[in-house]
Amino acid sequence: MSHRLPILNGPPKQSHVKQLGGALKKDFPFDPEWLNLNHGEGLVHVQTPVSSRRAWPLLNPLLSLGSFGSIPNVVSAKLRHYQDATEACPDKFIRYDYPSLLDESRAAVAAVVNAPVETVVLVTNATDGVNTVFRNLTWADDAKDVILTFSTVYEACGNLADFTVDYHNGKVEHRPIPISYPLEDDDILDAFREAVRGVEADGKRARVCVFDVVSSRPGVLFPWVDMTKACKELGVISMVDGAQGIGMVPLDLTAADPDYFVSNCHKWLHAPRGCAVFYVPLRNQHLLPTTLATSNGYIAKSSPRASPLPPSNKGAFITNFEFVGTKDNSPYLCVKDAIAWRRDLLGGEDRILAYLWDLNKRGSLHVADALGTEILENSKGTLTNCSMGNVALPIWIGERGEKARDSDVVVAEKDAGTAFQWMAKTMVDDYRTFISLFVLKNRFWVRISAQVYLDMGDYEVAARVLKELSARVGAKWG
Repeated sequence: MSHRLPILNGPPKQSHVKQLGGALKKDFPFDPEWLNLNHGEGLVHVQTPVSSRRAWPLLNPLLSLGSFGSIPNVVSAKLRHYQDATEACPDKFIRYDYPSLLDESRAAVAAVVNAPVETVVLVTNATDGVNTVFRNLTWADDAKDVILTFSTVYEACGNLADFTVDYHNGKVEHRPIPISYPLEDDDILDAFREAVRGVEADGKRARVCVFDVVSSRPGVLFPWVDMTKACKELGVISMVDGAQGIGMVPLDLTAADPDYFVSNCHKWLHAPRGCAVFYVPLRNQHLLPTTLATSNGYIAKSSPRASPLPPSNKGAFITNFEFVGTKDNSPYLCVKDAIAWRRDLLGGEDRILAYLWDLNKRGSLHVADALGTEILENSKGTLTNCSMGNVALPIWIGERGEKARDSDVVVAEKDAGTAFQWMAKTMVDDYRTFISLFVLKNRFWVRISAQVYLDMGDYEVAARVLKELSARVGAKWG
């Protein structure tokens, strides 16, 4: 499946469709003095060996800094509307109105990802979806099952694999596949195939592989479609963590045909937090008898219980996920409204993605040029085929590396953690913005998120902020 998009320039043809860019900021509830350059999930992250982390105790890879998507004012109003409707007539709304409204959102998001509506449900977030799959998987008693991930796996998913090993007392093994960017897509596929061969050579079986659509840190497109195909060829269950996916890359789940797929709607689709689309093809739905919190939709093998909810003529899979305990499901109902806003006011998914990709590529290069550094890219240019770009800062840890300039800042290892945290906090306090930071190969990097409310002027601001901030780091610790 192609990840190439046409680049659309110029004003929209329809009079009611808005111009993408800075003028859209007024359609979001941002503080007028805040520049939102980190729309995607952005925890401060360090891609370094454990031994190095001990040397930098303040370089915690899970510092909770960053933003987690944002919603336009019209979607915020819809969210409040559904919440008010729930409070006005709780039983009427939850029992009788909510299911049909939920079906509308399921149908809308199914169309975006090109999947049959009966294969799509909504869950709280991508972590919830991946956990649901792992909770339902059964592991062989011969202790030969192996979980494969990549070294860039999202921490929550890596922890889930580790917990599975611990919970089953070593009956299952977790093998992370080491990768280090920049990489070609084929290198990743080769590493996966080599890992499967290694598992089989040890007399074991690669049972499931968890991989991204777009990795978080660094923020790069992962060859998830080809990985899904490779999993199918090798008999490995494909668990696609598309937390960063819908709304920033084209998705065709019917064509890709993964075993399981989940993607957050609250990151790039402009739906409220927390909300994710969870896709399970018909062939696998019977393998998920329970939701993560077992609720009214579970059908016991021995003596099924009657549900306290109104009867449903929907399939067991849909009914199971329709009501999972009492919680505020209003974000789920807003998915159709977010999609409609993107279609009617922004010109639709193709136009949005084309704008984001173009802005990401041009904007990231501009920032790198201003800093005298580089972006993270491979020879075929596939890493930036998404809405996030990674730019190296002129700051090194310990010593200057390859491609360094004499003017680059070198921070001692003992000071790296302090400098790292200082940069994150200073961006917020002094510059009224935040850009996700991470360390790759002993160098400071940033990940910038393109969005419909940003334009090249915002990247120019980002370049000035990062240049000044790097100089301040040099003055304090260089």
